[in-house]
Amino acid sequence: MTKWLKNGWLLSLLAVALVVGACSPKETAPDDKDPNEVAENYPSGDMSPLDKRAKVIIAEDGAASGAGFYIAKERGYFEDYNIEVEFAQFANSDDMLPALAAGEVDIAGGVSTASFFNAIAQGIDVKIIADKGHNVPGKSYFTFVIGNHMVDVIKDYPDFKGKKIAISSYNSIDEYIFEQMLAHAGLTKDDVELVLLGDFGSMLGAIDSGTIDAALSIEPLIAQGVDKGFHVRFGDATDYAPESQIALVLGSPQFMNEEQDISLRFMAAYLKGVRDYNDAFIKDIGKDEVVEIMTKHTALKDPALWEKVNVTGLDPDGKMYIDDIKKQYDAYKANGAIRGDVDLSKAIDTSMTEKAVKEIGEYKR
Repeated sequence: MTKWLKNGWLLSLLAVALVVGACSPKETAPDDKDPNEVAENYPSGDMSPLDKRAKVIIAEDGAASGAGFYIAKERGYFEDYNIEVEFAQFANSDDMLPALAAGEVDIAGGVSTASFFNAIAQGIDVKIIADKGHNVPGKSYFTFVIGNHMVDVIKDYPDFKGKKIAISSYNSIDEYIFEQMLAHAGLTKDDVELVLLGDFGSMLGAIDSGTIDAALSIEPLIAQGVDKGFHVRFGDATDYAPESQIALVLGSPQFMNEEQDISLRFMAAYLKGVRDYNDAFIKDIGKDEVVEIMTKHTALKDPALWEKVNVTGLDPDGKMYIDDIKKQYDAYKANGAIRGDVDLSKAIDTSMTEKAVKEIGEYKR
């Protein structure tokens, strides 16, 4: 997930070849029956599978926040609906967003950045449809760490005054969380020395050497840094940003509007995967198998480390902190980083996720 957040969009850890022209066309069930009829004898236990097989392209390549996709694939939830999924990689978000808007990619993951909103303002039509990452109270996976040399100096947030603090990017979720922390501490940007380090990995050496005093870091680098004695966790991001939307599931307008039989089943399967993830890491149900799936699909290959990291929060019903998405947009706008305007009521479309929850039922928390 490191490189993905660093460039404001997509993690580039695993290579998956994408040949758009080879993708099978989307097929829907005939009109002479209710394609969403619920019957216990369906493989899924709810909606009927598609009469003709469909392929769904997902721009996802190893981010831990893609857990719902990986688990649904490995446990056959997509297959139950006669859906084949293919993971695709793009060099950068500039290539991915137009492909998503054109329907060459059906689903993608991302974070809110000024460049993302600028793309929408300039006519790139993508839909924000579901949660793909938020901090869990007291166990934030995207939060601050401080160097060992600061343990006796930084005791509370106001103690960040005068300190060197690193973030990985400007006008992004990184700077937004940083600004939320400063406001909570009663500080401004003028009260600290902000350092831009574009690679989360480079923060480890910088904080260990004392070049920086603190950093906004991410798992698993946080846990790895603690293990190696580079830094210690400081507080928790939910202290000052309790309902912050870190990552988003994005959908192409064609997939969400014109291929609803497929997108509805896709979202149902995805949410089943997310629910298994919550069962594993919150209820400790089937955890070993889920960890095995995560080590297969992500860069975090050590099962033991999964016991130490603060995992990504994923809402089992796909709900997002929509008010926070709007706050992030307003923050970028106030910084002068967004050119043009975005109608968030059109860009955010949770209707398909809500329909999927109605079909499979709400999660028992």
